[in-house]
Amino acid sequence: MLDMQKRLNNLFYATLSLPSTAMGFALCIQISALSWILSTRFNLEIHEIGIVWAAGPLAGIFGQVIIGLISDDAWFWGGRRRPFILIGGTLAALMVFLLPRIDVVGKLLGIDDMVIVAVIIALTLDLSINISFNPTRSIIADLTPEGEARTRGYTWMQTVSGFFGVMAYVIGATMGNDVLISVGAGIVFVFSVVPMFFIKEERELVKKNDTAAATKADWGQLWRIYIAHGFAWLGVQSMFVYTYGFIQQQLVPAGLETKAADAMSGQIIAYAFAVLNTVGFLLPALVLAPLARRIGRVHTQAGCIAIMAVGYFLIATMARTPMMLYALMAVVGIGWSAMVSLPFAIMSDKVDKSRMGFFMGVFNLSVVLPQLMSTGVGFVLKKVPDQSTLYIICGTSLTISAALWCLVKDEAPATQAAMPARAH
Repeated sequence: MLDMQKRLNNLFYATLSLPSTAMGFALCIQISALSWILSTRFNLEIHEIGIVWAAGPLAGIFGQVIIGLISDDAWFWGGRRRPFILIGGTLAALMVFLLPRIDVVGKLLGIDDMVIVAVIIALTLDLSINISFNPTRSIIADLTPEGEARTRGYTWMQTVSGFFGVMAYVIGATMGNDVLISVGAGIVFVFSVVPMFFIKEERELVKKNDTAAATKADWGQLWRIYIAHGFAWLGVQSMFVYTYGFIQQQLVPAGLETKAADAMSGQIIAYAFAVLNTVGFLLPALVLAPLARRIGRVHTQAGCIAIMAVGYFLIATMARTPMMLYALMAVVGIGWSAMVSLPFAIMSDKVDKSRMGFFMGVFNLSVVLPQLMSTGVGFVLKKVPDQSTLYIICGTSLTISAALWCLVKDEAPATQAAMPARAH
């Protein structure tokens, strides 16, 4: 074990954050580039793109739960989580590299239908990410003591991951999605593989007895969290998948040459999501943590989600220029900052550490099932003339989520200290 791990210093927390950052970076590339590539290069219709995106949630349903359950008790290649991070990270990097080469893969496989080939690549990418994502989060709980040290680990995770997520969108906007994919494939591979040689896992986790484990898993509260989080993700995933259609209809000038219009829409998407993620990684430590200590994490979560809903409704009615979209994406980012930080802290208080991989996998179902349901939004948008309908759907879903979060039991003030005011 290296000295940085024994001392739990900042270098250790930063290193521990890199595998999760790799998976987040791969997702950012997928969000920024996949719909754009499928639409502009392979001429897929909006409902066909929704079918391709459905591959990811299907992978997540099986991947994170099964891998989480297995990794709780597995041990090979010198680790419990390490093997899955190494395998998943390598495959994810390869699939990112293949995203703009769907036609080449189709020729190699002898398949002419681009939808089928795109589904194969998207499914493999998402399965790879899901193989790794659960272990990258679980390993933080494995290697940090309960309380402030563990929360510090997750705060570092969000800060580092969020920063590189913003960089992904900025690269896509300024240098193009092809550069983003090429750079991203390397980052995903390096950030997944290299840290695993500087981190040592313990062979045995501290196990709690069956009674304690049963008491710790508060299933009644967990179900409320899952459903509330699920409605939020239905709105967010729909935004990620179908925003390009809104941008092409509402923000790209009519009569613009096709190539220029495609480039403009790709750039707007990248900048919009860069703004979203900038707010998303700055607010958790700077604003949400102190606010959560004052009013509680659940109340903070519900309030941020409600603001996000308002942002969506405003985009539907007011975002008719790129700058207005960026401004309103900053408003939406308030809810996004809560979604990617507070639910983990809230959920982790209600489960047993020795089964963290399993519970992380189950928690992920509240993300992937809504993502699968978002496929239906594509069929709705295909039948309506105004693509602003997308943000009405998103806003409605987030409104329901905010209301449902109010039904989750908040923790006592002493527990709120688990969210630090700043990252050290």
